Formats: sequence, structure tokens, C-alpha cells
Amino acid sequence: MVSNPIAHPNILQSLNFTSSKCTSSFPDRVLFFRRVAFRWLCDRRHATLFILLIATLGTCRATARAAFPQDEKSQWTLVWSDEFNGPDGSRPSPPRWKLEVGGNGWGNHELEYYTNRPENSFIRGGNLVIQALKEDFTGPDHVTREYTSARMTTQVLFEQAYGRFEARIKIPRGQGLWPAFWLLGNDIGKIGWPGCGEIDIMENIGKEPSVVHGSLHGPGYAGDRDYTSEYKLPGGAHFFDDFHVFAIEWEPKAVRFFVDQELYATFTPARLPAGMKWVFDHPFFIILNVAVGGDWPGPPDSTTVFPQTMLVDYVRVYKPRSIAE
Repeated sequence: MVSNPIAHPNILQSLNFTSSKCTSSFPDRVLFFRRVAFRWLCDRRHATLFILLIATLGTCRATARAAFPQDEKSQWTLVWSDEFNGPDGSRPSPPRWKLEVGGNGWGNHELEYYTNRPENSFIRGGNLVIQALKEDFTGPDHVTREYTSARMTTQVLFEQAYGRFEARIKIPRGQGLWPAFWLLGNDIGKIGWPGCGEIDIMENIGKEPSVVHGSLHGPGYAGDRDYTSEYKLPGGAHFFDDFHVFAIEWEPKAVRFFVDQELYATFTPARLPAGMKWVFDHPFFIILNVAVGGDWPGPPDSTTVFPQTMLVDYVRVYKPRSIAE
């Protein structure tokens, strides 16, 4: 897979601030600037510094809006969500989710059998739990696998073109684990994959605990030739240690990828290789799953401990308010 992250410009480097620090504590910076500005106004010798300070404050505000477009509450209207607030032991909501079943490798030579059993998908503590188990299991299709897990989809139940799709997730850990939050085009039954399009909002493979991938797949740019970028947690932190918010903001000619409200990649038709078709112009449905093994992550090894769980606090989908109204 090709890494092509888009980094934020470090506009405030001269003041020893990065744009992410500036936006994460914007109110504190405003208070600080006000106090310093008052003192400097008392001394005309600092007029130039005061002007620079005001310009920096404006840059910080603009950077905050660019990094946190979803914080503009008037911009988005919630149109679909699952907060997973059912009682412990209850199952994913049937009006919202279908559980796919099978052990056919799912096009990636995966090693798990996806089941609809409560052992593999349930509600606990206000979270959806998708649990991967190491166990011999034979399904109704007489396929036997050494692992089980769950794969959930909103196909037919909920499908949308454009908007903001986000989920707050704590991923599992271990070699051979492959958690994902992603979208598929609703015309997959007619034209197949990858012509239907695929948007991978978050994928992680266990051997890369600090990295998640955001990707687009379409005709001529799928599999090893996909259109992808990655986000790496700073300081060697691991995604499996805590919850993180993974999101896209999707427009007719752009898909932007976020981790914890930080924009890290923007894909547009202009960035596709010559002759490739942009197919992200129709409704897509949501998928949550934890695969075990497969061509990309490889199989589990002696260091992989089971069971492993992916916890999902919520999934939310928005439309721009102008469209929703």
C-alpha cells in the first residue's frame, strides 16, 4: 500500500506552537493573547508585536476551523446513528444492522468464520463488542475455520451518498488482527467490486499498532493499487490503548479523512491516475468487522492472544444542514 499523508502546515512554528496544539486549546490561547496584548498596548514600542499577535490569533482561528469543520454545529445534521446503549448481553439492533455469515475468505484469504452468534457480537457497557475467538467452528456451509468473528452491515437498511461518517472505536491488538470501519457502494450486486467503490474509513493491521489506513478503491485502483494514506499516532502510542474517532467528510468531488478531528488526507478525482474513473457519486452502506488473517495482515502467530475485541462506542452519519433541510 502506498502512503501519501497530507500534513497540516506548521504555521505557528516561530511561536513554538503547532497548528494542532493551537486548535486543541484555542480558548486558553485566546485568554493568553488578551492578557499579553493589554500589557503591550501600554507600551507603544510593542505596537509591531501586537499587530503580529493579532495576525497570529486570526491564523489560529482559521486553522481551528480547517482542522475541526465538524465543530461548526450549524454545518451538519445527524441523520442516522447507533449509540449501542442497549442492556449488557443484548444484540446489535436488527433495524440497523445485518450480520453476515460465512467462512469463504471474503476475497482476501481471511481465516475467520463470520457468525451471527452472541459469542461474536453483543452489547456491553454501552459499546458494541465484536469479538474474535480462536476455536474450531463449522458453519452451515460445512466450511470449518480455526477462528470466528463478526461482520456487520447496513446494506439495504441504511445507505447514503455524501456527508460525514464517523465512529468512536477501540481496536483489538495482535499480529493477524484486521479491524475495519468502511463503506461499500450499494450497486455492488449489479456491477461488482471494485466498480461499486469502497471507502475504508479505518483499517489497521496488528503488526502496525500505531498506524491506521484510509483508502479508496475503485476500477483500476484496487487491492495493491488502491488510493491510500496513513495516520500514525505520535510518540509511539498504540491505537489499541484507547478509543479514537475515525471519520470521513465526503463531497461529490472530495473525500477527507480524519483521526480524532485531525485532517490527514484529502482525495479528489484530480489525484487519480490518468484514465481512472471516480465512482464515489452514489449511496454507500456501512460495514464494521474484525478479520483474522488474510493477505495483508498475515496469520496470527504465537504472540497473538485470544479473545480479541473491537469496541465501538457509536456510529453516526450526518448530512450538510443545507442538504438535510
